[in-house]
Amino acid sequence: MKITVKKLPKSEVEIEGEIEVDIFESYFAKALKKLGENLKLDGFRKGKIPESVLLSNIPEISILEEMANMALSEYYPKILEQEKIDTISRPEISITKLARKNPLGFKIKTAILPEIKLADYKGSAKKIIESITDKEKDTTVTDKDMEDTIMDIRKSRAPKKHMKDGEKPHVHKKGEEHKHEEVQVLDTKIPVSNTSELPEFDDKFVQALGPFKDVADFKAKLKENIKLEKENKQKEKTRLKIIEKIIADSTVDVPEILIEVELDKILYRMESDITQMGLKFEDYLKHLNKKVEDLRKDFRTDALNKAKLALILNQIAKVEKIVADSEQVAKEVAQILSYYKDADPERARMHAENVLTNEKIFQFLENQK
Repeated sequence: MKITVKKLPKSEVEIEGEIEVDIFESYFAKALKKLGENLKLDGFRKGKIPESVLLSNIPEISILEEMANMALSEYYPKILEQEKIDTISRPEISITKLARKNPLGFKIKTAILPEIKLADYKGSAKKIIESITDKEKDTTVTDKDMEDTIMDIRKSRAPKKHMKDGEKPHVHKKGEEHKHEEVQVLDTKIPVSNTSELPEFDDKFVQALGPFKDVADFKAKLKENIKLEKENKQKEKTRLKIIEKIIADSTVDVPEILIEVELDKILYRMESDITQMGLKFEDYLKHLNKKVEDLRKDFRTDALNKAKLALILNQIAKVEKIVADSEQVAKEVAQILSYYKDADPERARMHAENVLTNEKIFQFLENQK
């Protein structure tokens, strides 16, 4: 094969070349047979039509296109291996020469893993961890924390009064994680504000909430949960600081396709959230006076940062030889498949590997003390 590889902007490459005539011609019989398997002709059984009859009933261009498809399916991976190209997207293939008794000419454009100049991620993580104050580290559960949480639970279990004529509906903000969302859901019931109307906080009340023996047992477990929630919030806050610093100090030319993939994910989650709220996504867009294209522009920076994060974490994992534990991956996949019956096992495995590997990377960064 004659191959030339040209680097393009945005971490893309163009591969141009030819597959020699003898190799290309060797696919003729295979292509004809494959096309003939689905051809229906009176007087012949499906898949048993003679070659001479197939030739007179299948256009030559169809045979040539199938030959090209077969040849490139086999040789494209070999080209990537030979040229040491780390591709991360589906190739865009255009045929430049397609004729019998001739070489197969082609051009392939694909995105590749970009060059990443990592920041001093160990040093950055260490500085941020050292900068955390004792006050920030404090996850003590106060009496007020307990009282506020118990009050919230009692309010949530209190009967709601239906509105009287003339009263204004209670407004809940939804979807605050999306910067551009302004959807409001109107509640025709109003919350109880008088503490005398709240259910009594006693053994009977907590037993109705779950497997609790009495108020003392409930409070002990509630205290553990509040402490765990505080610890998780502190951990997430620290991790966010670490990764924001590493992203800011690292250099990476993110391929456009990765930004588009992240945009697809953001909009998919957004549409799912809106649908779960009982609204139509189209109506939501009308409410914002926006089109999907506008949202893609709005969320482009978020998508870019998500793509950068994925690339940087992947590079750190390579450098530090961090891999997910195979047993943990298997357990995680089993859980995913038991919950989502129609999930693709391979995608579930990739997701589990990614999540568990990233967790190990963050644990590694957090240990830079």
